[in-house]
Amino acid sequence: MLSAKTPIGARRLVAAATLCCGLAVVSIGLAASVATADSTGYTRLEGHGGPIMAVAVSPGEETIATASFDYAVGIWSGDSTEHVRWLDGHRAAVNAAAWLPDGERLLTGSDDFDLILWHAETGKALATLKGHRGKVKSIAIAPDGRVAASAGWDGNIGLWDLEDRTLITLLEGHRGGVNDVTFNNDGSLIYSASSDGTVRSWSIAKQSQVHIESDHGFGINLVRQFEPEDGQPGWIAYGATDGVVRVVDKTDGAEIAALTGDRRPILALAISPDGRTLAYGDGEGYISVVNTEDWSLSRDFRATVRGPIWALAFVDDGRLAASGLDNFAAIWPVGAKGAPLFSDDGQRAFLVDPETVSNGERQFARKCSICHSLTPDSQRRAGPTLYGIFGRKAGSVPDYSYSPALADTDLVWTVETIDKLFSIGPDHYTPGSKMPMQQIADPADRDDLIAFLRDATAPESNATASDVNEQDQ
Repeated sequence: MLSAKTPIGARRLVAAATLCCGLAVVSIGLAASVATADSTGYTRLEGHGGPIMAVAVSPGEETIATASFDYAVGIWSGDSTEHVRWLDGHRAAVNAAAWLPDGERLLTGSDDFDLILWHAETGKALATLKGHRGKVKSIAIAPDGRVAASAGWDGNIGLWDLEDRTLITLLEGHRGGVNDVTFNNDGSLIYSASSDGTVRSWSIAKQSQVHIESDHGFGINLVRQFEPEDGQPGWIAYGATDGVVRVVDKTDGAEIAALTGDRRPILALAISPDGRTLAYGDGEGYISVVNTEDWSLSRDFRATVRGPIWALAFVDDGRLAASGLDNFAAIWPVGAKGAPLFSDDGQRAFLVDPETVSNGERQFARKCSICHSLTPDSQRRAGPTLYGIFGRKAGSVPDYSYSPALADTDLVWTVETIDKLFSIGPDHYTPGSKMPMQQIADPADRDDLIAFLRDATAPESNATASDVNEQDQ
């Protein structure tokens, strides 16, 4: 309970078995990037190979950027929502994207600790900005476009000169990772949110902390601010791990509203351009839409049964973009009613009874499925396809860009090498590769995973699965 205080053609590929949140999902990959729309104004931006972590709308609402776990950034036409191009350059999941005022350049941040400045129309990477010692979770651009701020899990806020494309300084003071940053309207202040439970303000001119705006103990994931055109100071909204979005007055820090649906944590937060609507998404897949004139709830619905809402962004005053665990972003009129945005609609996936899923498939789902497909094509996933992996030399899939650690190795994937990979972890077995740090401690679980992979990745097995699933569709 909330309280106040036109489709583009696509070609089907082989069905890939994935599993998420305890449910086995057999999903049909798309070879082309597509935007699908219906008569209600609901649109889907499809083509990524993993969850979309951020959505950014350019000034003038002409272009949309989607940043994904698959290491890529998608560029979409804002009016037709047609896919324009991919920006490939990061070496890990892309968490953040922010447009410069010219609407032509885009700054992105990643788990690889780097920021990349892009020319979106040409797809050219203009500069790679280095300085963080942890993943970059959020980026904000000053109104004049000269300075950027970045939130790093190294506990620092990066200040970047976008004209010289250099690091100005790292602002230190948070006692934990910084999750989000945003500028005030005139660009003189940055507000930051951290896992240390504080929202802080920082002076750009002085390059130092001004004030601790809030300190309430729970980790804070997001912070947004709004200043009305009538000269009033406005308010700050922030979302925390306790499942509450708090709104405080900029002048004295007095609480204006505490918004909660008793679901946690808050993972996405957006304010409409006119400031009249605030939307937030949580870890349980719900999106809540709030009228900021009286802080009343105008809509609260479960957008997905497949886990969290990772990103929200207003395309304009009336349309909201959202993303979750699925590999597409949804855009819809905020006042429209209807089915969940991310659901089994018969076009994309069907669910299998969890009771019928083997332990090996569960292990694949938990450890492998987000990054790897089981099809001949890697499907823009964060990792290469596992199709035909046994007996294959590491670093040899032609449609995937490997790190030097695997591109130059003599390692061959066998029962023994895959077992060792998960026994000691990729960080020890393949140091320097893109594979995330993870282990499967139980030998029986590793055996079950390998047995599943031997069956699911065999070329004849995949061909059979393809024929069956094409007939079922």
